[in-house]
Amino acid sequence: MRGTTKSKIVQVMFVLFLTIASLVVLYPIVYVISTAFSPLNTATQASIMPFSDGFSLKQFDKLINETNFIYWFENTLIVAAATTLCTVIVCSLSAYIFSRFRFAFRKSMMMAMLVLQIFPSFVGMQALYVIADRIGAHDQLWGLVLIYAAGNIPYNTWLMKSYVDTVPKALDEAARIDGANHFTIFFRVVMPILRPMIIFLAITSFTGPWMDYIYPKLLLGTPTKYTLGTGLITFIDGTRIQFTTFAAGAVTVAIPFVILFVLSQKAMVTGLGGAAVKE
Repeated sequence: MRGTTKSKIVQVMFVLFLTIASLVVLYPIVYVISTAFSPLNTATQASIMPFSDGFSLKQFDKLINETNFIYWFENTLIVAAATTLCTVIVCSLSAYIFSRFRFAFRKSMMMAMLVLQIFPSFVGMQALYVIADRIGAHDQLWGLVLIYAAGNIPYNTWLMKSYVDTVPKALDEAARIDGANHFTIFFRVVMPILRPMIIFLAITSFTGPWMDYIYPKLLLGTPTKYTLGTGLITFIDGTRIQFTTFAAGAVTVAIPFVILFVLSQKAMVTGLGGAAVKE
């Protein structure tokens, strides 16, 4: 009897702890959402209780019609999509080459890519700025794509190669006997098996540039060419505090992430299930 009572007390305390922890984590998110739909002009006038000040689409109307948010959203989408496409194609092909071919300096090149990950990204910012200025990439979206894609390639190539190594070479040999070349083997045999890793790589490559602030701030100077990170920060940059408009932008920015997660979750689970039956 005592054991049962003690067990119930532990369960109640555990549930209570999880409830409090959930409230602590969720409150800032709910508060930002409520601020985005607040009819007030500043967050300092808002109540600490979410949605207690009313409900209005005023901030979203102001965000879309009175700012360059549409340009920022479009620019960020272009940069993120282009970065994802370049990263997936280059890393997948590179991983296949390093996994299946033997050539001079192969290990040295792999080690060099690994060493590149040791240094923080801000170490090369001055060099990146000079290079971008020399090649005409300053204040250009394609310059950001080059920086993001180049930064993604070393680590993601290692990650993808480790997965390609698990694909049996017998599949390559069987396809080669049937007359397939290396490109056919890669795209029709290896790529379908790499689907879960490709989805993971696409998600991480897309989310990286989506709200990055440092590199767009370094490279972009025209307000209409800003990305979401550099654009939204202007609402709370110290000269003007428009947190309600900033909150509306933050909520809008989160929508693609929710859609991406919902669409990719089933595909990832299906891909992992299919990859689990490899021989």
